[in-house]
This record gives sequence, structure tokens and C-alpha cells, in this order.
Amino acid sequence: MPTLDRHDDVFILDLGDTENRFHPDWIASVDAALGEVERAEGARALVTTATGKFFSNGLDLEWLMANGDHYREYVVSVHELFARVLSLPVITVAALQGHTFAAGAMLSLAHDFRVMRADRGFWCLPEAEINIPFTPGMSALIQARLSPRTAHEAMTTARRYGGDDALAAGIVDRAVGEDAVRSTAVEIAAAQVGKAGPTLGTIKARMYGSALDTLRDKDNLLG
Repeated sequence: MPTLDRHDDVFILDLGDTENRFHPDWIASVDAALGEVERAEGARALVTTATGKFFSNGLDLEWLMANGDHYREYVVSVHELFARVLSLPVITVAALQGHTFAAGAMLSLAHDFRVMRADRGFWCLPEAEINIPFTPGMSALIQARLSPRTAHEAMTTARRYGGDDALAAGIVDRAVGEDAVRSTAVEIAAAQVGKAGPTLGTIKARMYGSALDTLRDKDNLLG
């Protein structure tokens, strides 16, 4: 399960050491950690990472298939998580030490910056390949955070981007060696801890107002 630690002014949220799929309990744990970061006072920033082969492999499809009657509330919780990260009033950095797929890739896009391992691991939106269409909220998030050309390629071809390719496409901000992923993310975050606060939250809310409105629209989950 996710854990939250603090090193000086940088909170480090570790998503776990499995595939880190979006099980309802996992979502609740991440949301609680974000609440702790948001309620903290003073200079601070957030690095989100994981341990092992995966950053996150996306939605918990096995749970969803067994709990289809909870589909709507599940999608709402996923959208709310994306919206919360996207509008968090602190600088956020995703440290992608492993595979980052589907909703996991979308979660990374909700962060302000991304650092990815250059030599191994892929960033991918596989929905076109696995026949699961993006919700309007997911589409809005992706298109708000990527260039039109990259969003089109990533969403329609399910391309798997390695670290260097993701950097060239503007998906990530840095591609570094395995041992430097977390430290580089912390370095980026630490340089921006003084930005935390209501003004930053307002800037993000206005910058991504359209995407946030779509993510929070509970009456238009499927379009």
C-alpha cells in the first residue's frame, strides 16, 4: 500500500511495490496522503514514485469486473484523484522508476513535472489496443498536459515510449539513469517548495479549469 514520508520540505509518496493498480483501498490511501500534504503548512512539495518494476499499471480491472455495480462510483473516485493531483497547491513531481501504463500514465500527467528512467520501462496509454475508450475526463486531462501531436499519437496508437522517446515527445521533463530517478525528482521539487500555497492552487485551477470541470462532472462520465 502507499506510504508517505517527508524529507525536509519534500513529501515523498511511494505508491507501493506491486503493479500499484487503482484498487479502491489504494485510491483511498493515496487520497489520504494527498490530504496530509495539502493540510501541511509552510514550504513543501511532493514527489510521487514507487518501488520495483511498476510506477502504476492503471485501473484494477480484475476488481472492476467483479464489482460492476460499483462502476460509476469507481470512475468518479479515479477522476477525483486525477483532479486533486492536477490542482494540488504544491509543486508535484512524478518519479517514474518503472512501467507507467494507462491510468498510471494519466496520474503521472496530473503532476507538474515527470522524471523517467532512461534505460528501462515504458510510458503508455494502451486503451486503443485493449478496447477501453478514454472517458471525457481522461481525454481532457491528457490533452491538457500533452501537445496535440503527442496526445494524438499516444491515445490512438498505444505507443510504448521509453525514457528517451518520452523526453523527445515532451511527455517527461527528464530521462535519467535508474539510480538518479528519485533524487532528480526530489531536486526538482526541493527547488520549488516556496511556491506552495493558495496562489499556486489558484493558478493551477485557472490554468486547467476546463479539464478539472470535465473530470469533476459526475453526470458525464462516459460522454
